[in-house]
Amino acid sequence: MLILFSHRRIVGLAILLAVALLAGACRSLPSETAAALADRLTAAAPTATAALPTAVLPTAAPTPTPEPTATPAPTVDMAALMGDATLPAGVSPFTGLLVDDPAQLERMPAAVKISNSPIARPQSGLSKADVVIEHLAEGDITRFTAIFHSQDAERIGSVRSARLIDLELPVLFDAFLVYSGANGEVNRLIENSDFADRTLSDERKDPAFYRLDIPGRTYEHTLFTDSELLQQYAADQGWTTPPRYRGWQWSEQPPRQAARAHTITIPYSAEYSDVSYQYDAALGAYRRSILGEAHVDNLTGEQLTADNVVVLTVNHAPTLIVEDALGNQSVEIQLWGQGRMQLFRDGTVQEGLWLRPQRDDPLLFVDEAMQPLKLKPGNVWIQIVPLDLAVASE
Repeated sequence: MLILFSHRRIVGLAILLAVALLAGACRSLPSETAAALADRLTAAAPTATAALPTAVLPTAAPTPTPEPTATPAPTVDMAALMGDATLPAGVSPFTGLLVDDPAQLERMPAAVKISNSPIARPQSGLSKADVVIEHLAEGDITRFTAIFHSQDAERIGSVRSARLIDLELPVLFDAFLVYSGANGEVNRLIENSDFADRTLSDERKDPAFYRLDIPGRTYEHTLFTDSELLQQYAADQGWTTPPRYRGWQWSEQPPRQAARAHTITIPYSAEYSDVSYQYDAALGAYRRSILGEAHVDNLTGEQLTADNVVVLTVNHAPTLIVEDALGNQSVEIQLWGQGRMQLFRDGTVQEGLWLRPQRDDPLLFVDEAMQPLKLKPGNVWIQIVPLDLAVASE
């Protein structure tokens, strides 16, 4: 069957599904064969609103795994969009807030991969992140990449393995990537990426990690780090370049014309990961819940809140990379080009587009008139959802 697979043209989605079932067998194949199968990434058909690569099915000539630098040609003038926007001295580019110690902003951000499996909750340190990106991993469970820059956290975790989306996020935030390891194919891509010299992995026995004995938690959910360890390691490695200003714009004033949105519902998975937000007018922020219960930070014991909730609708392309023993396959979340987005702030929602024409471009948020949508000064939770996921608000 595998010889036939590698020499006959597969043209139908039905056959593609059958091949996907065989992907789980890669774990028992010789490494060269498994790698050859894993390299054949396939993309789901994008919608008309997303400038994304054309869908590709496996053929007799294997399609190589797209390298992270392969992004579509620009469709907008990003420099003109950003204009002359700048930030005052001492203001965080990721929160729009004035920091107590401007020296904090001279550090390189850390992009830390954090578990969101039910067994890993409550996590530690998410309330101290400037930005948290949540995305589907596999098996309907979501995972976080948290950007730590203007605040320190005494404990961060549990730290888990990277996914294909993490080929994009360190570039967007000028950060170093902190993760426990990754699937062999994902690791290969990270190690050949343009930020390969800015990665910190427990799988390589790099320092700055430790394990905690937590009753009820399995070993893979016991890995932690903290801001002090990360910044010390970054200093030792010479990772001291601060992030560039990436064009996010901020305003204390709520939007004048925007629909009410006091509740947000993001149905990732009713079993593992359904997310909801409730606007607290007294607090001026959204309180986050998961599976109907308050989502808390283990450091503070308090419910997580978001000054901004940004929902990005992004094409999710299935691949033949097998992530676990259950045969769940890795997903390529194509965070390049453009797509629909929603900005929730101050109990309102604004519709717009996210833009990132080329790899080194910033991730910008604009309205239908191609004018920047302004975030509320404060932390940002970015919820990445597939094209067909219905996000509700009222």
